[in-house]
Amino acid sequence: MSAVIVVFGCGSALAQSVSTIKDSRDDKVYKIVKVGSQTWFAENLNYAAKGSKCYGEGGVVADGWDEDGSPNNPTKLSNAEVQANCAKYGRLYDWSTAKTACPTGWHLPSDAEWTTLVNYVGGEQTAGTKLKSSTVWTRDEEVPVGTNDYGVSALSGGYGDSDGSFFNVGDYGRWWGATEYDAIHAWRRDMYCSLELVGRYYDSKALLFSVRCVQD
Repeated sequence: MSAVIVVFGCGSALAQSVSTIKDSRDDKVYKIVKVGSQTWFAENLNYAAKGSKCYGEGGVVADGWDEDGSPNNPTKLSNAEVQANCAKYGRLYDWSTAKTACPTGWHLPSDAEWTTLVNYVGGEQTAGTKLKSSTVWTRDEEVPVGTNDYGVSALSGGYGDSDGSFFNVGDYGRWWGATEYDAIHAWRRDMYCSLELVGRYYDSKALLFSVRCVQD
């Protein structure tokens, strides 16, 4: 781990203690940040575990669903575009893969650990604005730009469906939590370009969402 650097966010009076770690499995380096009593990845995980994909990999990117339940305006990305998405947003993981994808000394945060983060930054109604990166999100004129007050730099990585289609990069970020809802579903957290809040929902474990790791 590198030495701690104190960085002041633009327009913010909050100090961010930012450092880095190297994942020994593939030598990728990640920024990490201490927020209250927790230390979080300040980037989405980009470890190529089986069961993970880059946005658009092996499928199509779509605008949503049409009336018969098929992806609307499906588009196939080039390999270069797919790899650029991984470099920018990290990989997307199904829940079972996400549970074991973090490097040694780190883990997929539980639902309670997500709640601790959200509460520390002021509660779910405004936490999205405070946690989101000021870049990569689609701009909504009625919603403040992400202020990234705590250095978490939440990214709009979209999500992948189990049918191979991908949606909402730039508009949504969805992250797995380690806590099950039931045998088929697990809890997730969402952030949106069009809202300030952080959403909490449960969803199918087969879907592909981003991963943030928290220190053991």
